[in-house]
Amino acid sequence: METNPIGHLVKTNPIKPNQTQFHPQRLSKLFLFFTFLYPGYNLTMQNWTIQKLLNWTTAHFTEKGLDSPRLSAELLLSHVVGLKRIELYTQFDKPVTKEQLDSLHDLVKRASQNEPIAHLIGKTEFYSLELDITPDCLIPRPETELLAERAIEFLRTRPGQQFVCDLCTGSGCIAVAIAKNFANADIIATDICDAALNIATKNVEKHQLKERITLLCGDLFDPIIPQLDVGKFDLIVCNPPYVSVLEFEKLDKNVKDYEPKSALLAGADGLDIYCRIVEKVDQFLKPDAALMLEIGYSQGPAVRELLEQAGCFTKIKIEKDFHDNDRIAIAKKQKAINKI
Repeated sequence: METNPIGHLVKTNPIKPNQTQFHPQRLSKLFLFFTFLYPGYNLTMQNWTIQKLLNWTTAHFTEKGLDSPRLSAELLLSHVVGLKRIELYTQFDKPVTKEQLDSLHDLVKRASQNEPIAHLIGKTEFYSLELDITPDCLIPRPETELLAERAIEFLRTRPGQQFVCDLCTGSGCIAVAIAKNFANADIIATDICDAALNIATKNVEKHQLKERITLLCGDLFDPIIPQLDVGKFDLIVCNPPYVSVLEFEKLDKNVKDYEPKSALLAGADGLDIYCRIVEKVDQFLKPDAALMLEIGYSQGPAVRELLEQAGCFTKIKIEKDFHDNDRIAIAKKQKAINKI
């Protein structure tokens, strides 16, 4: 038995007399471990370029089973060397300094232990917008872009100024995406977590939306004062916690161990927040307004039933995402009845 550069015991096969063994791929891989991941090695002895590091990190992440290994490698490397992702490919032969290598070494080790890339670099992209991210808020998912897209489409069909409420705003991703893509939206965004709202504040300021997005700390509708903040809303959107107790235990380590439990877990069946929203939503919606919710992959029937029981919606639609899972619930409130 012997150890590899990161200290793991490995089996060795003794070489028999007169037997020659040569494995260039294994030797090359071992050399890369010593020159990059092994901290005791003199990194300056190896001339690392952006291309070499990108290819090695991609292969390493692939071996470790990380999602999107090439993208993850690009994000970490561009963060360390201070370049845009596209610029990595125009500066392939650029050497990387020892300080940058040391920084990348630390990030690669942490990513290999399932720490989210967005946490490591402090940002992510949502609806083509760069957002600040910390462990205090949920990392926006590509699937949530569908909710933002449907919200923007709905608002574009309506004349005049539109008043929008974004519940459980977290990083502020949905509110910011709507405001950047629909100029006539005034948005109130709420979240129960003060630390998450600090991140949302940074994202609102980053995209120069302070005049159009108001952030309030509190539980769902609680911090909204009717008439003072706004009369009623044209649209209410929400990506709430919706993971059940059983599902939470089966989540991937990079989610379960690193993202805030309060932004994920929603009771035994994952429906707790939906029930509380539906209970009060009628008093906050204008006639002919809409409620749009992100939902779990199999929650369509249960959420539809909750919305039907509310008694104020005339049209309810469950929409699937690009993986063919339930993802969005859209409920349109009945129009006002003109009395003669």
